[in-house]
Amino acid sequence: MEWGMTCVLLVEDEPAIADILIYALETECFQVVHVLTGADALAAAAQKSFDFAILDIGLPDMTGLDVCRRLRETTSIPVLFLTARDGEMDRILGLELGGDDYVTKPFSPREIVARVRAILRRGQSLAVESQLPPIPGQGHVLVHDPSAMRIRCHGEALDLTAHEYKLLLVLLDKPGRVFTRDQLLEHAWQDPGAVTDRTVDAHVKSIRAKLRGVQTGAENLIQTRRGLGYSLSL
Repeated sequence: MEWGMTCVLLVEDEPAIADILIYALETECFQVVHVLTGADALAAAAQKSFDFAILDIGLPDMTGLDVCRRLRETTSIPVLFLTARDGEMDRILGLELGGDDYVTKPFSPREIVARVRAILRRGQSLAVESQLPPIPGQGHVLVHDPSAMRIRCHGEALDLTAHEYKLLLVLLDKPGRVFTRDQLLEHAWQDPGAVTDRTVDAHVKSIRAKLRGVQTGAENLIQTRRGLGYSLSL
């Protein structure tokens, strides 16, 4: 990946923090668009396609969690949350909304850059390594489009959050293989220790609902192996 071609949406209302992050990111050849409010962030995202978003949770008009929720309605852009709080519920909620990582202030700007790079590399690796044929025995029921980072069911693109996309991609990569919840957490979450087994179950439930929304019965593609984990049926 050419980092100079990577455009980051930075949503941070504290000028001193924003200036430090802009300098650190631009020094590493990222392109940065900085806005101060959630409303401005949503407006910018509607006008331009971004490769990454850094969201401060404590914004003046809405929370960064609200911004992430709105972004997730139309895109699977990777998201890194910034916050002055270190509450476990905030962290879990942010990750379950589709955030890829969570950093508590104060932080090192170099750490932010490193985390952005790691998340982008992880997403690129998942896309490149999953040049997948149709699932055996299911024709073209599920097809992965790595360039668009989309998974289609019966030709219709599923509206997946970042973690739903990564989780389903893990199952797609090895249809028929049973993955434990721990394995799914390890593959689909940047910081698997920050979430619980229930997070996997909640995401699987959401993916099944979206599959069912395309075609009744498609939700049965994801099989629960009681006491073991999940697999994609052949």
